[in-house]
Amino acid sequence: MRMLSRAALLSAATILSAALPALAQDAVFAVTAREVGAPSYNPITGTRLNSANSLIFDRLLLQDADQSFHGLLAQSWDSTPDGMIWTFKLKPGVKFHDGEPFNAKVIDWWIPKFAGTENAYMVEAIDKVEIVDDLTFRFLMKKPDPNLLFNLASSFMGVPSPKAYDALGDKFGVTAATGTGPFKMEKFTVGQETVLVRNEDYKWGSDLSQNRGPAKLKKITVREIADDSTAFLELKTGGVDFLYTVPTDFLPRLKQEAALKVMVIPGTEVVYMPINTSVEPFTDIKLRAAAAYAINQKDIWTALYGGIGKPANGFLISGLEEAKIDPKFAIAYDPARSKKLLDEAGWVPGPDGIRAKGGQKLQVKLWTTNGTEFKRISEAVQAQLKAVGILADITLFDASTINAQYKKKTEHQLAIRSYSWTNADIIDWFFSGKRLGYPNVSMLNDPKAEELNDTAMNKSRTWNERVKNFIAYHEYVLSQYAFAPIYEPANVFTYSAKKLKLPEVVRGTRVTSQTILDAEPVK
Repeated sequence: MRMLSRAALLSAATILSAALPALAQDAVFAVTAREVGAPSYNPITGTRLNSANSLIFDRLLLQDADQSFHGLLAQSWDSTPDGMIWTFKLKPGVKFHDGEPFNAKVIDWWIPKFAGTENAYMVEAIDKVEIVDDLTFRFLMKKPDPNLLFNLASSFMGVPSPKAYDALGDKFGVTAATGTGPFKMEKFTVGQETVLVRNEDYKWGSDLSQNRGPAKLKKITVREIADDSTAFLELKTGGVDFLYTVPTDFLPRLKQEAALKVMVIPGTEVVYMPINTSVEPFTDIKLRAAAAYAINQKDIWTALYGGIGKPANGFLISGLEEAKIDPKFAIAYDPARSKKLLDEAGWVPGPDGIRAKGGQKLQVKLWTTNGTEFKRISEAVQAQLKAVGILADITLFDASTINAQYKKKTEHQLAIRSYSWTNADIIDWFFSGKRLGYPNVSMLNDPKAEELNDTAMNKSRTWNERVKNFIAYHEYVLSQYAFAPIYEPANVFTYSAKKLKLPEVVRGTRVTSQTILDAEPVK
């Protein structure tokens, strides 16, 4: 009743807002199921950040779709041949939203703040920061890190104001979030909306945008809408002007709406089914393999996504070099192999087709988050598992609470999840034995996997060596059937052409601040 009551109130608020004039806001953006429920805008400690994060915080670098790096807060950088010293020059005149200057001293304060956080691994190769002058600093490295530039361009490397961060403590990112980005956070209501206002002093945008700032939009309200159908209806009726992500099965309906502009860019996501390797019956690798081979990736791709994007057969997006595994490790639909493995493990089909062993049915829990897309994928997976004799019971959780449930470690067995990342270190994030429960939902804690992880993450001296090491790590995780790959989405977003004008070409790996800087209201 509580959830229904809240939904009714939100619906009433939506109807009321639609009936009123546009008020002061220039645009209403919406994040949907994948990003709903981020508890904070703290880029240092956060493990879940939504798309509005890039509007508040700038990073030293940005990455383009072709994997090249472009300066944002940094204007130039270089390293010594051995990779042990990196020198960065910062853009002059940059200020935080609170008026404090951004300079090399900020970097010296910032890097140590990651110690003890779940994001510490991204800077752990840095020994110390050496300040050369007000706008120049060096990273003196403990060891070469061929992944350093990628890490610095990630969404978790937005630079906060030291003054605000230290003053607010644990409340930073909730009651206030102070960065150098093109928008300032005016209000944040967890799980509902974020109100952003233009940073009038902004003038240091990257070369990925035509406009270097200030933004052309004065105010953006970023709403969180967990249900995709509701988000689509809001866009269609004018309650929302821009959707960061749109399920591809909505494309036919979107294309019928002349007032809506749809854009498709290469995806950065993988949808997958983690398998809890620490609980029965999936402590048996044959059961894990059987569950993985029961998933019909191509059927889900065509039936649910209309052939947009592509089926997944590994854990990484296909554009990465580390995704180029030996085909023998790829996981693809093979129901005959699945049934054979179940037979070998002693699970016998019953009269209803569900397998049993020792009088116990092969019945498991399948978890996922609320939202139309995840629910539909879960139902498809449920049917595919049943076809080989595995009965899966679906449980839906709110996005803001499911991670706490995973951290109990033994309550879940299977799940439907997705991630968005453009680097192979995501394998470490979701399969490292240091992060059992969450984010290592698969609970993989294998000595050989840990050894391969350490080699890939810490002992790669060059980029090519890192690729080779991550391929070996990727292949081993696949061989342990700690998950089943499902789908690699395209990145589909849409907006009202009556309200907004966006660039025809989106630079970057996803829609972030560089695209929004070039967005303008239609007059």
